[in-house]
Amino acid sequence: MSRGRWAPAGELPWERNLFGAASSAVRLTDGRVLIAGGGDDRLAAQDGTALFDPRSAAWTGAAPLREARRMHSTTLLADGRVLVAGGSGGPQSYPDRALATAEVYDPVRRSWSDGGRMAQARCGHSATLLPDGRVLVAGGTAARSPDSERSLASAELFDPKSGRWTPTGPMLDARSFHPAASLPDGAVLVAGGWAATRRDWRGGAGLAYCERYDPATGRWTPTGGFAAARSGHRLTVLADGTVLATGGGDPDAGSQGRPDPYSRATAERYDPATGAWSREADMPCGRALHEAVRLPTGEVLVVGGTNDALGDAGYRSAARYDPRFGTWSEEPGMAVGRADFAAALLADGRVLVVGGTERTGPATPSGSYLRLTRTSELFTT
Repeated sequence: MSRGRWAPAGELPWERNLFGAASSAVRLTDGRVLIAGGGDDRLAAQDGTALFDPRSAAWTGAAPLREARRMHSTTLLADGRVLVAGGSGGPQSYPDRALATAEVYDPVRRSWSDGGRMAQARCGHSATLLPDGRVLVAGGTAARSPDSERSLASAELFDPKSGRWTPTGPMLDARSFHPAASLPDGAVLVAGGWAATRRDWRGGAGLAYCERYDPATGRWTPTGGFAAARSGHRLTVLADGTVLATGGGDPDAGSQGRPDPYSRATAERYDPATGAWSREADMPCGRALHEAVRLPTGEVLVVGGTNDALGDAGYRSAARYDPRFGTWSEEPGMAVGRADFAAALLADGRVLVVGGTERTGPATPSGSYLRLTRTSELFTT
């Protein structure tokens, strides 16, 4: 198998941390890539918006969000507009200041408009485009009290035709920072994630539970669970409709005396027909807060991330999964190690990675907060 290569691309107008943002980079119908919001090096919410032009490999600033936010969702609608929903506003705080507001970007008018209000303020939720054009938003985190927060089970639907939000059936398990995948039959799979369990910002545990949403009935049903809890992992829908789960871990495992409190190298594959997960070959190394992109060849590129327990430095390494044989191969690493970043598949088959966190805590030059990057790189197979 031939190996890919990385090349530098333009820089963002600003550094950006994209932790907890669902689909943080979306490819517009004209081929450009949009990034909106995120956090600065002290995790204060930002309103900056930028567009990447694959022809010039350059970023340009765009109309800012109406409201600064991070840990929000960004979803490409069927009509080419983009929905941004929820998130956390203001400076870093505990509990996070969850937002109920939403806004819609029109690439033709190059402006943002009001997207209504959700019934529940939330951040760190999932957002999935349904076959009928509506968007399913599920779970996330909100304040429980002035000094604690809770994970949510509630779910809502956004109708882009009316611009209205309506409630739908709640999930069976409350969860935050969980990935979601659209299945071939129109159902939505949510898998694993994190649940608040204590009265401090570290008070959470990874989940192994998975469930499916049926848009026809608005109901959730349980489905097969992971072999072990996963938080900070990724889901990738493969060409045959199965779903690959990679990495993640259980951030609370070390305090409960369990083995392997670090990020997982394991991978599992979900079969929608049977509702069961099967173990796949391990990745070359464990990672969480990474990105996974399905290539035009049907293979999956897994790149970047960090260690779930330590999280002190972003990884440069990359690996490629071949679903035909269930095998992994190592790829050349990025020039900049990063976690909490964005990735998108371009129309020409290249993969764009941008922004993220290079260092945290003791690994930063100052020994506190974050060292972010505004760089971007392009992977060519």
